[in-house]
Amino acid sequence: MDSGDQHTSDPLNTKPHKTVALVLGSGSSRGWAHIGAIEALDEEGIPIDFISGCSVGSYVGAIYASGSLASLKNFVLSMDGRKVFSYFDVVFPRSGLLDGTKKVAELFSMHTSVQRFSDLNIPVMMVATDLQRGEKVVLKSGNLLQALRATMSVPGLFAPARFKGRWLVDGGIVDPVPVGVARATEADVVIAVDLNSGITSRRIKVPKKNEIEKSVSEAPKFKSELLTKLTDYYETAETNFKNKINELLGRDAHMPDIIDTVMTSINIMQERITRINLAVEPPDILVQPRLGALKMMDFHQVEIAIEEGYIGVKEKMEDIKALLEINGQESES
Repeated sequence: MDSGDQHTSDPLNTKPHKTVALVLGSGSSRGWAHIGAIEALDEEGIPIDFISGCSVGSYVGAIYASGSLASLKNFVLSMDGRKVFSYFDVVFPRSGLLDGTKKVAELFSMHTSVQRFSDLNIPVMMVATDLQRGEKVVLKSGNLLQALRATMSVPGLFAPARFKGRWLVDGGIVDPVPVGVARATEADVVIAVDLNSGITSRRIKVPKKNEIEKSVSEAPKFKSELLTKLTDYYETAETNFKNKINELLGRDAHMPDIIDTVMTSINIMQERITRINLAVEPPDILVQPRLGALKMMDFHQVEIAIEEGYIGVKEKMEDIKALLEINGQESES
């Protein structure tokens, strides 16, 4: 599986090629599957002309569009995924348990210096939800980091984000897999990756130590040093975070964990909304990685998520190529 950021060949040999819009759905820790999905498309030379995303899908999509997917992959494979939450500050629970304004910027900027939509290599559209009006909001211009903060604001977990005069939260509340946004680009083929289908994975794998070390060693030196420092600094962050939350809320030890409760509830809601939305506005190709065995907060299952995203796209590759050939093949003479 190649972790290259941009495809370098076009085996379909369609010039000019028909445009492709990639839809990257929400799904928290399952979002690393988008890395594998993009790698599979790149490996086959499938062009990605537009990206529409929601929550973690927006994050991975923006990283890819900035040319930094390999950096993100190295990072998540090298760092115990649960430590991702150590980047967010616990706050008094008036509007959310976590305040991620500065930390979302840090998680993005460690991979790329891009800060505005106009600087991306591929147009990216991010979906958020207007908390007061209940409307879908599409963010596609201006400050990229502010938009990411908005689209990733899981209700109850992250405090809402103030953006362009609105209080915004995770777009998964209204459109977890924003196919309609991709259709608006008038792309010839829309490929959607839905992370919340409930389909169970073949197996759960734990990354091998030598594979993790290899991925770090292949990263640029300054980034490898950064990963080492971050890992050391946040070694005990998960335990400290949960202890602080439990102390803050006075949670009974026998009650379900508050984060799992919030995320599982949202997952149930998003799965049902997605079914309705996809029935009304289906994509040309629907990829549903087998991630049903992963909880929304299983950030430590990075390798299996990436692998299932990769396999999910590979299984649809004949259909993808057939669509592109039907829509874009030039007559031979």
